Amino acid sequence: MSNHDLIRKDFLRQAVACEYLGSPFTVRICRLLAEGLTEKTRFGKHILNWQGKPDSDALPLRAAGAFHALKRQGDAGLFAVYPPNEADNETLWRALEAAMAGHDDFLTRFLDSAPQTNEVSRSSAILGLALHVAKRVGLPLDVYEIGASGGLNLGFDAYAYELGDARWGDTASPVKIVSEWQGAAPPLDTALHVVSRRGSDINPLDASDKGQRERLLSYIWPDQTARLARIEAALEATARGGTRIEKADAADWVEREFAVPGVKGRARVLMHTIMWQYLPNGIQARIEAAMEKAGERATKEAPIAWAWVEQDEKENVSAGVRLRLWPDGTDEELGRADFHGRWVRWG
Repeated sequence: MSNHDLIRKDFLRQAVACEYLGSPFTVRICRLLAEGLTEKTRFGKHILNWQGKPDSDALPLRAAGAFHALKRQGDAGLFAVYPPNEADNETLWRALEAAMAGHDDFLTRFLDSAPQTNEVSRSSAILGLALHVAKRVGLPLDVYEIGASGGLNLGFDAYAYELGDARWGDTASPVKIVSEWQGAAPPLDTALHVVSRRGSDINPLDASDKGQRERLLSYIWPDQTARLARIEAALEATARGGTRIEKADAADWVEREFAVPGVKGRARVLMHTIMWQYLPNGIQARIEAAMEKAGERATKEAPIAWAWVEQDEKENVSAGVRLRLWPDGTDEELGRADFHGRWVRWG
């Protein structure tokens, strides 16, 4: 199979994933690009001759995000065929072709950065993990996040939640997370106090910067209007809170932050969501080694937790919700979660 064929196959793979995740429009974009891309434009040539791995590099989502970004900037041709407007596949493809011909440089440059969705609905699983940690250790938390993007999920404890029939959080919050909750509820009556929160990303986004906000929103699928509105509200809340994400390699940052003992009377929690798969094996190994070393120094007065919501080999349609805790030495899968936080299955 030629490289071109592998690229087209990955666009079709992404179409299947988008169908499962509820974006019929992005399904169409991926399928049309899989069928129609050529080397007539720099954009098409760059995609069809991609030097990395199209799946782990999220190449189809980079391409889809490029067109959405152009539409959000006011491109009339794309605006006419993007939701809430409707168009058949032939009309949609003509608009994509016109965009590639007229904005080749913009679309090509957009491919250089990996997608950052910063999906705030994943905070439902993060909340469950944080409440579980708080109940186990009975201490306030210092929260650290790698792959934090704009830092939206670092503010998880300020949002309002509807978890099936259960409610948690500030009902006046403009950010409302609605997740179908399956199985036992997390310990919602546990006192949760986040003392500090810090994050890092190889390409951090500033929630208060209009251009960077637009880039993040371009990766949200255009027919998922409720999701777009929720992330826009979270961006506003994050900007008001002044959260800043440090630009750093994930392994360098974890090694530095967890090389020193924690504060007595507080638990340190490293968290991340749907980013582990994008890290090279060597970076993963360094983070694992750094956390093991930190865990060896952990005490009951200054415990360490490692909480993540990440794709694994158990299921290809959901993420594992896992927690490691030191000095207990426990390593548990607490549940599964939808990649976009639409549901969480606990227990």
